[in-house]
Amino acid sequence: MTDLPGLDTGGLARWLAREHPGLAGEGPLRAALIDGGRSNLTYRVEGAEIPFVLRRPPLGHALPTAHDMRREHRVITALHGTIPVPGTVGVADDTEAREVTGTVFFVMAYVDGTVLDRPARNADWTPAGLHGLGIEVAEILADLHAAEPEALGLGGFGRPGGYLARQMRTWARQLDASRSRDVPALDALGTRLAAAVPDSGRTGIVHGDYRLDNMIVAGPPDAPRVAAVLDWEMATLGDPLVDLGMLGMYWHINELAAGAQAAGAQAAGAIVPGAGYPSFDEAVDAYAARAGAAVPDLRWYRAFACYKLAVILEGVHFRYTKGHTVGEGFDAIGALVAPLAEEGLWISDPTR
Repeated sequence: MTDLPGLDTGGLARWLAREHPGLAGEGPLRAALIDGGRSNLTYRVEGAEIPFVLRRPPLGHALPTAHDMRREHRVITALHGTIPVPGTVGVADDTEAREVTGTVFFVMAYVDGTVLDRPARNADWTPAGLHGLGIEVAEILADLHAAEPEALGLGGFGRPGGYLARQMRTWARQLDASRSRDVPALDALGTRLAAAVPDSGRTGIVHGDYRLDNMIVAGPPDAPRVAAVLDWEMATLGDPLVDLGMLGMYWHINELAAGAQAAGAQAAGAIVPGAGYPSFDEAVDAYAARAGAAVPDLRWYRAFACYKLAVILEGVHFRYTKGHTVGEGFDAIGALVAPLAEEGLWISDPTR
């Protein structure tokens, strides 16, 4: 059997035999960490009747309200059939038994395909195919925001009223819980955003971290498609323009990382100029066309995206300094925090 940090495959085999006997196989389970995630840990597991994926919170330093496996399982289960998401198997609280992970974890179907997490991945598809994929990414987001939470059983999934103000307070607390150094630009950005919280009057299901490398892509070279949208740990009900702001920030993350000489810290790496992807303005137009409504000014939302990602990466940097990360690439994550904050200050500059 293969054991990895954070996962006991023997315990997992016993849990499957007890809770999901139709999925349990006869041989030992084999697990491998799926690289790329900088927050929750994701493992591919083989040796059961079908390959599947297990998700659990990170090792060590885990921030309050973050890494909620039950919420992620609930929203993926509810959205199945509405937009592309994996099928779910089950969720379990292992904090007392400590048989499998020692945490809450959930199991979902393995979806075959590619995660476009760096520019080299683009080589499998044509520029025209990547252009169409970029448009589909925007259209799926519009479909998500058009979904009726009550109809999907998500009516109590969040508190839409005051959502953005709560987000600002939440991420300020997360930053305070992860401080290991001074980042003045990040504090300045948080102060500016908190003083100018908008009200779009819109409510919908918010993914919270919507970007291309949180998706599995499959299909022929000239017609790739989104096979599954992943990483729903931050999902809630709120202002859906937050997702558009995040998508816009990630659309240009490679350029920002290169300009900051933080080449190892790219957070959503496949979208680069010249690969074929549409411009972000084209993606916004596709979103608006699918939604049947105009998109308002996104500057606050794009600056908030910079703030949120910078706080997340500062938390990852904190875990790295404490030796609580698993995998490679964590040493460069902290280098992108200050440039993200400075980008957010530039985007939100009222004199610009």
